[in-house]
Amino acid sequence: MTAVSPTPADPAKLLERLGQLLGPSGMLTAAGDMDPFCTDWRNLYHGRALAVLRPADTRELSEAVRLCVAHGVPMVPQGGNTSMVGGATPDDSGHEVVICMGRMNHIRGIDPHEMTMEVEAGVPLKVAQDAAREAGMMLPLSISSEGSAQMGGILATNAGGNNTVRYGNARELVLGLEAVLPDGEVFHGLRRLRKDNTGYALRQLFVGSEGTLGFITRAIIQLQPAPKEVEVALCAVEDAQGALALFSAFRALDPALIQAFEYMSGTGMALVNDLIAGASLPLEQPAPAYVLVELATPRPGADLREFMEGVLADAMEKGIVTDAVMAESEGQRANLWKLREEHAEAQKRAGASVKNDVSVPVARVPELIARATRACEDLIPGIRPAPFGHLGDGNIHFNVVQPVDMPADAFLARSHDIMDTVADIVRDLDGSFSAEHGVGQLKPYMMAEWRGGAELATMRRIKAALDPHDLMNPGKIFPPATS
Repeated sequence: MTAVSPTPADPAKLLERLGQLLGPSGMLTAAGDMDPFCTDWRNLYHGRALAVLRPADTRELSEAVRLCVAHGVPMVPQGGNTSMVGGATPDDSGHEVVICMGRMNHIRGIDPHEMTMEVEAGVPLKVAQDAAREAGMMLPLSISSEGSAQMGGILATNAGGNNTVRYGNARELVLGLEAVLPDGEVFHGLRRLRKDNTGYALRQLFVGSEGTLGFITRAIIQLQPAPKEVEVALCAVEDAQGALALFSAFRALDPALIQAFEYMSGTGMALVNDLIAGASLPLEQPAPAYVLVELATPRPGADLREFMEGVLADAMEKGIVTDAVMAESEGQRANLWKLREEHAEAQKRAGASVKNDVSVPVARVPELIARATRACEDLIPGIRPAPFGHLGDGNIHFNVVQPVDMPADAFLARSHDIMDTVADIVRDLDGSFSAEHGVGQLKPYMMAEWRGGAELATMRRIKAALDPHDLMNPGKIFPPATS
């Protein structure tokens, strides 16, 4: 880490006052207790913290922020600590505090008429999903880390996930939110209104800001009717062009039925089958690439199975799909999704990996995969490209795993070479180097070139206006001012 926070004024006095405010359950200061909060999920970033704060409600968080600001102490928000880009990890100065939202974990209510849910920031996504399901509705956001990822972090990073093709990213699901601002004031925006043109949509400033403009504490989330019919199929295709053709076939007939459309490479699928217990490919033989398609509708009697079978039969007749299997039960549906959801974990077990969370126009996904695969193989012979992700919305995780005969440290030393190689292709295809994981501290160096000029300058002005002392998640998103 290059950015090091300044030494806080009188840290002992600050810790004393924070301890009085938060109580024994609300603050950790022992190194061993803080260690899990100072390392990211990928074990790439390792920092140190002055303390880990665990406020129980918005008032405690607001007062804690005021105290930290008064002492010049930077604050790093953390939800489930599932960041792929180091966005929730403190620097190595030992001067920052980590603010963990895990105790703010209540679902404040579900309105079946408005079809909304009010949640606190520390509610895990899976808990919110289950609560919506019990109320006869659906929270239409699904990500691999949903068991531990928390709603505040999901909104702060504008998480996407598997259902973006139909429902949009987290941003599209937020009707209102509450946040603690960099001076400790509370932004009260918990409105349920679909139409509200009273000036700027300030809530959207916080969604996707990665905690650099304020800390989200509560939100109003739009729910959807629970599906009455769901059908899932795993399809073998020759390449990403075949996957795109299949997507177009479904979309041409009824785009509203597509709930997820996921691409997986043959390399990535092989890693899942080899390294994940209970994973098993239900097709006769391995394929160069795969698609997992999920259709859903809240309308009973829609006969999605007949629709799915018809599209797949036509695709097989045209040679687009070489083999396919449809889930016959909820258990089989879960097993098919397991093959997709375990890609990140399988790659982690296979060795060091470099992750490129990128997006391009949907029609250019096949070109992205083909060109980036060739470029990475030319860059490092033996590298194992294992792209997968949300073909239906153009977001591909172009991940690459170390060659089997290359030391992990030597491979990771080439991380920026790999990311730049992929990014050059993405930029040529009018894409983005950060689709849904955020910028964090992994890729701020790309911001100057990709989002320079008026766009980056405007972002900096907003940051400076709200957080003039740069105390909220410093070192994230923005490149150094001299770059």
